This record gives sequence, structure tokens and C-alpha cells, in this order.
Amino acid sequence: MAILNPYLTFEGNTRDAMEFYQRVFGGELDISPFGDLGITEFEGKPVPADGVMHAHLTTPGGFTLMAADNAGMSADQTPNGHISLSGDEADLLRGYFNALAEGGRIDVPLEKAPWGDEFGQVKDKFGINWMVNIAGAPPA
Repeated sequence: MAILNPYLTFEGNTRDAMEFYQRVFGGELDISPFGDLGITEFEGKPVPADGVMHAHLTTPGGFTLMAADNAGMSADQTPNGHISLSGDEADLLRGYFNALAEGGRIDVPLEKAPWGDEFGQVKDKFGINWMVNIAGAPPA
């Protein structure tokens, strides 16, 4: 199954924002800091170890909200973040990624990421940022 949900971007206050949304909507919040994934810099610029690389809120009502700190990684982002496509249907998600890239720009090639999944990021021809994450094989 492929899932589409909003992916918000904040300037250093993702943790506060996502904890607020958790208080509003309830649910389970998972936060992964850059430092926990060994990410210390991006294109030669330091990245704060406690900055949020990825936050994922799943609510009892079925909402999914994801977010991250920009951490100076992209001055060229669409306001209010990205749209995320994720799941385990690799061929379907690769097809979406390639179709969205037509006439647009690939910002992050779709390839294996530090967390084990395949990940890519593309800005479509209308200026909308998309993230595609294909779940990796579960650990043996």
C-alpha cells in the first residue's frame, strides 16, 4: 500500500511543533534527531545533533503527520513543507517518483538512505516538493 501525507518543515522548532500536535490530536510520536543517525553536516554546513531529522505522529483518528527541521538544508523549499509518499510497493512508488520528476528537478536521487529504506526527493514542474520513501526489507 502507498500512503500520501503532509510533511512539514520547520526552522529548528519541529520538536515543539510536533509535541503540540500530539497534545492536540493524541497518538504516538516518534522523533529521530540528526545525531542519532550520524548526520553531522550537509553540503559542508554543520547540522545540530539535536535537530529533528524526522518526526512521525500517528493519531488514533487515523491522521499521519510528518515533519523535520530544515537545518539550513534547503533555502529553496516550498513553504509549509512537502508531500510524502511512502510504503512498501517499490515499483509503484518508483513510478510515482519518476513521473513527478518529469519536467521538474530531482533534489535527492531515489536510493538507499541511512535508515535502510530507499528515499528520494523531487520538486515537480509546479514547484511542489515530494518525498518518496520505499520501506526496506525487515530485519532478519
